[in-house]
Amino acid sequence: MSAQTLITEHLDLWAGAVTKKSSSGRGGNRKVELTGIKKLRELILELAVRGKLVEQNPNDEPAPTLLTRIKDIEQELVKSKRIRKPKHVASISAEEAEFNLPSSWQWVRLGAIGQIVGGGTPKSGEPSFWSDKGIPWLTPADLYGLKEKFIASGNRDISELGLAKSSAQLLPLGSVLFSSRAPIGYVAITSGELATNQGFKSCVPRIQEMNQFIYYFLKRSAPHIDASASGTTFKEVSGTKVASIPMPLPPLEEQHRIVQKVDELMAICDRLEQQTSDQLDAHETLVETLLGTLTQSANATELADNWARLAEHFDTLFTTEQSIGKLKQSILQLAVMGRLVEQDEGDEPVINLLKQHYIISKPCSLNGWAEVSLGNLGTVLGGSTPTKSKGEFWNGSIPWVSPKDMKCHLIKDSQIRVTEQALSQSNLKLVPENSLIMVVRGMILAHSFPVAITESEVTINQDMKALTPPDEISKYLLLYLQASKHKVVELVDRSSHGTCKLISKKLWSLPILLPPLEEQHRIVQKVDELMALCVHLKERLNQASEARCQLAGAVVEGALS
Repeated sequence: MSAQTLITEHLDLWAGAVTKKSSSGRGGNRKVELTGIKKLRELILELAVRGKLVEQNPNDEPAPTLLTRIKDIEQELVKSKRIRKPKHVASISAEEAEFNLPSSWQWVRLGAIGQIVGGGTPKSGEPSFWSDKGIPWLTPADLYGLKEKFIASGNRDISELGLAKSSAQLLPLGSVLFSSRAPIGYVAITSGELATNQGFKSCVPRIQEMNQFIYYFLKRSAPHIDASASGTTFKEVSGTKVASIPMPLPPLEEQHRIVQKVDELMAICDRLEQQTSDQLDAHETLVETLLGTLTQSANATELADNWARLAEHFDTLFTTEQSIGKLKQSILQLAVMGRLVEQDEGDEPVINLLKQHYIISKPCSLNGWAEVSLGNLGTVLGGSTPTKSKGEFWNGSIPWVSPKDMKCHLIKDSQIRVTEQALSQSNLKLVPENSLIMVVRGMILAHSFPVAITESEVTINQDMKALTPPDEISKYLLLYLQASKHKVVELVDRSSHGTCKLISKKLWSLPILLPPLEEQHRIVQKVDELMALCVHLKERLNQASEARCQLAGAVVEGALS
């Protein structure tokens, strides 16, 4: 099967295999990774370096002859004193040869077909070493996010003096840049003369026409090279290691055909990626619009009509984690707006319950409902951290909850526990069961508001607050705060150095709309039912996504076998 056929016959598979993107690391705002297309790109490069992407031509000059030509060029450069005599290159062992090659190819070391060149940084405090328009000088950061194959300049230039007074070297046009630390594996080809910092071990090919094949080889091999790197503070690969990398060398004419085919197939991947991204964006917009009709419904009749319209397309609308998350948030919003269950005039107004607990409230527009400030709904407690210097305070049996424990909505334990001694000899206070605990400081408040109910007595750290309301309303109150996530995030104070904090006065002044107790129970029950449906949808989605990714992996393995 040709590479072209491999792509076109499995378009739906490549486009449909997506996974949730890790929340860590740099990158765009998209929350999913197009795993299928990523695997397809990796497959194209793998086929390219194995000689399986284009047909071999018996009339091509074989790789051993090409290698002889390269050695002749090298000897001429040594004779003319343009380069030093290269070090002896060890032959490649059978263990180092990853796979069998076509008969016209040969395994070589990267240093045998080009000079491996490092870089350097002129003294930053010496103005004469730097220039507004001098010699382009690149760092690995200049290659971050680079989509193109070629690069001409970076963010800074150095002067001729800066080049002379540092270990930076002038790389000729057509050199292949390879970042060797922080991070390893960025690759580009120079479209003009330039220099780099010490974060590169670049290859200057003896025959410039080989640079694009070397480029694709290094793109394919970057993960393997990164895995072999060493270092404690940060990983790095040395020039010696880069020079010793085994590389499959095709005939020069075949290299040209391979590069042309890879360019062509990568362009197809680009179009497929753009099309898939556009479809995901359009899907997300559609979901937001249709869910918006629910929360904006003027009355129960309009809500029922809008829900019926949504239900007709349930299986096609809620097909991503993001869309299911938006559905859950809409359910919560409808719940606290009093639109999820019917009101019953026979329900006792909630204001009577609040009076029993001496809670000040005021009526609101919904019949039997009342408005209360969050802080008036119960006892407020803060948290603290017992001194770490007293070992007897730690590794006890009492949960000590911090923001990292707030990954679910019911909390009865924590990663770290404290002792009874810590409770009696520090500022820690025991938070009762059935209390609401919430994060009030931390970067997570930039986009979310973690809140949970305690299922046992716990303590909390200083980044948390606790509210102990009447037991009867705690479940509904949790639901209300979850629905108010975006409203609470808007209250967050952000310092100049990025710290996020919820000021107590703002948080405890948050208005809460409470329905009659019987209606609260009906709302909580209905939300539980609908959330169970969302969990089921997500499980089905994850199973389907995992199956598609496994199938994409199987197709890749089949193509390489």
